[in-house]
Amino acid sequence: MEAPEGKKFYGSVTVSERGQIVIPAGARKDFNINTGNKLLVFGDLKTGLWITTFNMIEKNIEGSADFFRGIEAQMDNP
Repeated sequence: MEAPEGKKFYGSVTVSERGQIVIPAGARKDFNINTGNKLLVFGDLKTGLWITTFNMIEKNIEGSADFFRGIEAQMDNP
């Protein structure tokens, strides 16, 4: 089964006794995650965990802001 454009499955990880996981090499490469980088961990008790970098959050916020500016422009110029 082929994944949708831009979507990847990197494999599974096992939680160690200390609660640690290893991020698969492909994911570290694709997201430029290096030794010492900080990751953000979010959780929703209904939908699960989300692990991301600050840069990815920043890109999402910038993209959302651009989207809403476009909506605002359309509302100002019907």
